[in-house]
Amino acid sequence: MSLDLPSQPHLDVGFILARHQTTDDANTLASIDRPPSEVEELPPAKIYHPLSIHVLALLMPASMFGVLARLGLQALTTYDGQSIFPLAYVQATGCFIMGVGLRMKVPFGNFYGPLYTALTTGFCGSLTTFSGWQVNIFDSWVNSGQFFRGGLRDFMDGFTQTWVTLVLSLASLKFGVYVCGAVQPYFSAPPSPSKNLRYTLTILAILTYAATLPVYFFLPGNFRHQATAALLFSFPGTLTRYLLSINLNPRLKTIPLGTFMANSLGTALLGFFHVLQGLPSPVSQNACSLLQGLGDGYCGCLTTISTFAAEIGALKGWKAVSYTIISWIAGQLLLLVIMGSSFWGGHVKEQMTCSFQTS
Repeated sequence: MSLDLPSQPHLDVGFILARHQTTDDANTLASIDRPPSEVEELPPAKIYHPLSIHVLALLMPASMFGVLARLGLQALTTYDGQSIFPLAYVQATGCFIMGVGLRMKVPFGNFYGPLYTALTTGFCGSLTTFSGWQVNIFDSWVNSGQFFRGGLRDFMDGFTQTWVTLVLSLASLKFGVYVCGAVQPYFSAPPSPSKNLRYTLTILAILTYAATLPVYFFLPGNFRHQATAALLFSFPGTLTRYLLSINLNPRLKTIPLGTFMANSLGTALLGFFHVLQGLPSPVSQNACSLLQGLGDGYCGCLTTISTFAAEIGALKGWKAVSYTIISWIAGQLLLLVIMGSSFWGGHVKEQMTCSFQTS
């Protein structure tokens, strides 16, 4: 049974989830994406501003690794006769790690706060994807794969992708919180990194992301749609989501506005990119790879299921339900306007018409 927790700014979301409690405090929910601060009773020397160069720099490689993990998991779990849709593995893995990160917020703060934001907002936020989930549901409604099935089966496919993703994500998040709470007492906290090591990590993080530009241009062209274009656009997507979160999430008690805006914007953009990839007169191979990179990288990192699940888990009952429904309906309505009108107007194919470079 969930307990309603009155607004208590000293409690973080990991604490709330671990005790099966809820909150309606906007600042508490907004703290999910923020680095550990005085709320976690840290000394001033260990507190980092949300826009500190150390925080932003570590988001760069974290976003890249999140994208690579998502693309790798999808490739690994896509095969003939698969029992479950590939994104299910992605969302479950990202939400499990998110649960661990939320439960470890205070230890992360005592060690090196920016690592918390890198793991949760950077890696987990980029590994999971709200926009990909929404597009998959819409593709099920319209049967974009042209399977031999009736309208009822189309509905069931979209419905299954909806509820399985929600249930699996929330369960994985809670499981991550539980597992972390169970094993954490058996591990001692390592010493905080020295100033020189902190600055070295920051510089290496920036250089790692800077390497995506030459990698995109100098690796063979067939790598672009598979990974390098997505890596190039990963950090801009994460940064957009992060800025929306820290600026807009504290403003409303009803829903986390920043996450909602990021997920809605990313879903609309991904739908638009899919439309461009299905034009009757195909775009060039380079443009097709760039569109794929924007979808996998920018939109995939701009939208998130892991933070979305954490917010649902921490919100009070009716607010959690309304936030879930509003977000889902907004995503589907945006795709109906963008993709549906293009498909049914006869201007765009439901399948991709452009092709990628093969060498």
